[in-house]
Amino acid sequence: MNVDDIRAFIPSKDYESSKSFYTDLGFSGEYVTDDLTLFESGECTFFLQRFYNKDLAENLMFQLIVLDIEAAFEMANRSQHKAKITPIQQEHWGKVFYLTGPAGELWHITQLARAD
Repeated sequence: MNVDDIRAFIPSKDYESSKSFYTDLGFSGEYVTDDLTLFESGECTFFLQRFYNKDLAENLMFQLIVLDIEAAFEMANRSQHKAKITPIQQEHWGKVFYLTGPAGELWHITQLARAD
């Protein structure tokens, strides 16, 4: 198998609110169907779906690796749709903050330490 890409399907409790949340984070949305939007930033893409299952949504986690965690934190703090955001934490492998999306999905926003 020669894999070219992998895309997650993220559930939404309130589809319009979730679309706005991801747009606030800097993703561009492209209409696919009335129940599906493709979001992208650079080479990274995922689908937002008009589907909600509480157990799935509240146990869904993603790691989003960024080049500038302070800029990402500032952008995430400006979103009016976040459920919860933590301060930036320093770890031995880099920096991270946690952002909960509108459906309960958890984002690990990460800047990896650079090997010098």
